[in-house]
Amino acid sequence: QVQLVESGGGLVQAGGSLRLSCAASGRSFSTLAMGWFRQAPGKEREFVAAIKRSGGGTDYAPSVKGRFTISRDNAKNTMYLQMNSLKPEDTAVYYCAAVQSWMLVTTFAYDYWGQGTQVTVSS
Repeated sequence: QVQLVESGGGLVQAGGSLRLSCAASGRSFSTLAMGWFRQAPGKEREFVAAIKRSGGGTDYAPSVKGRFTISRDNAKNTMYLQMNSLKPEDTAVYYCAAVQSWMLVTTFAYDYWGQGTQVTVSS
C-alpha cells in the first residue's frame, strides 16, 4: 500500500506562483513513477505532468508546458509541482498519483491517488 498526501495549494493572483508537494509513504519512493492530475468543478480529471521514478524523464500537458515544472526528491520521499505564471484556468483540485513502474506514465494507469489540494487563481 502507498499513501500520498498533497499540500501547498491555496489562493493566488493570476501571474503568481505556487509549489505543490506530494509526500509518499508505505513503500520505497524510488520505485514509483509519479504524476500530477487536476479536476475543476464540473469537468473531467485531466493529466498535468508525469515523472519517471529516477526523475530522469518528464512530460507535461500542452496547457501547462513552459509554466509548470515537475520534480522529485527521492531522499525526502516527495514529489513537487512548481507552478508559475498561473492563470484562472489553472483553478482546480490537484491530485498526485503513483504506480510501481520504470516508465513515464502519462495516462490514468496509476494505482495510488492522494486526496487532492485546492488551487484557486483569481483574475
